[in-house]
Amino acid sequence: MTLTVAYSALAVGVLVWAFLVSKLRAKSWETKGATGAIHEGGGTELAPGRIGLWTFLAVITSLFALFLTAYHMRMMAGIEHGDWLHFPIPRILWANTAILMLGSIAMQWARMAAERGAPAQMRARLVAGGILTAAFVVGQLLAWRELDGTAFVTRANPAVAFFYLLTAVHGLHVLGGLAVWARTVVKLAAPAAKAVDVRQVVVLCTIYWHYLLLVWLVLFGLMLST
Repeated sequence: MTLTVAYSALAVGVLVWAFLVSKLRAKSWETKGATGAIHEGGGTELAPGRIGLWTFLAVITSLFALFLTAYHMRMMAGIEHGDWLHFPIPRILWANTAILMLGSIAMQWARMAAERGAPAQMRARLVAGGILTAAFVVGQLLAWRELDGTAFVTRANPAVAFFYLLTAVHGLHVLGGLAVWARTVVKLAAPAAKAVDVRQVVVLCTIYWHYLLLVWLVLFGLMLST
């Protein structure tokens, strides 16, 4: 895999992310007071939570870009020196990818239910999305266990070290999302919960879930191809 291919894969991921940003900022789902104030000229002022989320996602994108660049540079050096040993990707990662996709879909359905003003459906789908995502984390740990103890897991093989690093960093971001999800589920159970505030949090969680899925697809594709 050449440097051009590596950067092209990263560029595709960033472009897809930018496309999602433009779509989400179209605000066709928003109602007045939900995520921003609608002005007379038709413009919309983004809520602080949404601005903070996009800033956070930009930082994460830069972080993973650095990791992917380091991954490629170390791989090329390892191939040249003969210490980069390719290893079979744990098969459970395919199932984990499907589970994360289902979790993202469930979160999108929860958002759609929130926009329609259907709290019962929103709650059920939000819970389903979180449970599926938690199952993804468990699956990633099982992938580590499947790989552990094989002949490829040695200190002399940086390929496996990067596998653990990339999946761990992504997993930490998933756990961070699950922490916010858990707080949202608890908030939904409170009688005094405001529908507007809950709807905004669900929208932001959905955006974050889609982003985590995108990042994982880029990482998984890179590991499969190298």
